[in-house]
Parts: sequence; structure tokens; C-alpha cells
Amino acid sequence: MTTDTEMRSLTLIEDRIPTLRGQKVMLDHDLAAIYQIDTGALNRAVKRNAHRFPDDFIFQLTQDEFASLRCQLGISKGRGGRRYLPYAFTEHGAIMAATVLNSPRAVEMSVFVVRAFVKMREEMLSTATLAKRLAEVEKDLLTHDAALRDLYQKLRPLLLPPPEPERKPIGFGVKERRAAYRRRNIHQGQE
Repeated sequence: MTTDTEMRSLTLIEDRIPTLRGQKVMLDHDLAAIYQIDTGALNRAVKRNAHRFPDDFIFQLTQDEFASLRCQLGISKGRGGRRYLPYAFTEHGAIMAATVLNSPRAVEMSVFVVRAFVKMREEMLSTATLAKRLAEVEKDLLTHDAALRDLYQKLRPLLLPPPEPERKPIGFGVKERRAAYRRRNIHQGQE
């Protein structure tokens, strides 16, 4: 059972986990802040233990990724800021960073980091499950719509009033030849 303080810590950590290259990651400065150490100290510890950090645990951001994150997360350009592009730690990389730091605070906070990643994974799975179910429902609705459209097309003639029968005129009709009337040209008579 988690307390309110733990829930706030989880929320703060979740807010610092963006998606890069299709993975949920934590940037080096956010991870250093959580572990309460300097970003440079974290990066030096990682470099000293590079064999523990394969490419699927940590990667360095490209200039475009960093610019995109700066816009999304509101990272300040600042004067004198970073000289190097930040590193992104995957879930396993963040846990491994806690082991190479080996400070009591890093060990304590690594539990929250793991919980935050797990919670986000569960939310993503539930979202994916919901999206799959919605796709199935949409497919069923499209099938039902087509069936209803066909049924309506078949019932429509039955719903329309019957056409009026063609009626013959009352009485009798005489068919006479037309009388041939001669037209006289008025101008001919004046000559």
C-alpha cells in the first residue's frame, strides 16, 4: 500500500519520463535530481562503468531530439547551459545507475523509479487493450451498418406507397380526321 508521499513521488517521477525512440526514458539531469547528485557525477559514474550500460540501457540524444524535448518539456536554453547533449536512461539503465552510484538515496529512489516505469507500462498496456477492443467494436459496427443498409434497401420498396394505376378516360373518344383548311394568303389578293 502506497502512502500519499509515495504517490506524490511517483507522480513527480512519471512527469519526468518522456518517450524517445519509442521507449520511456529519463534524462540524465532528471535522474541525477531524483538521486540527489550532480549530473556530471552521474555521467562520470556511468562512464567509469560503461560495461554495465549497453545501448539498450542508455543513449545520447541527437540535436533534433534535444530541441524537440526542449519545446515539449520547457527546458531552458539558458546561458552557459550544457556543453554536451544529455543522456537518456531506459528503465533498466535507471536501475543500473542506482547500482553504480551505490548511495542510500539512490537505492531508496530507485524503488520509486521502478514503480513509476511499471505503472506507466501498465497504463500503456491497458490503453493498448482498450484500443484493440475499440477497433473490434468499430469493425462489428461497420459490419452491422452494412447489413442494416442492405436490409433498408430491400425494405424501401415496401415502405413506398404503391404507384397510381393508369386510368382510362371516362366516356368515349372519337377519332376523326382533321379537316383540311386552306389558308389564304392576304398578300396574294392585292396583286
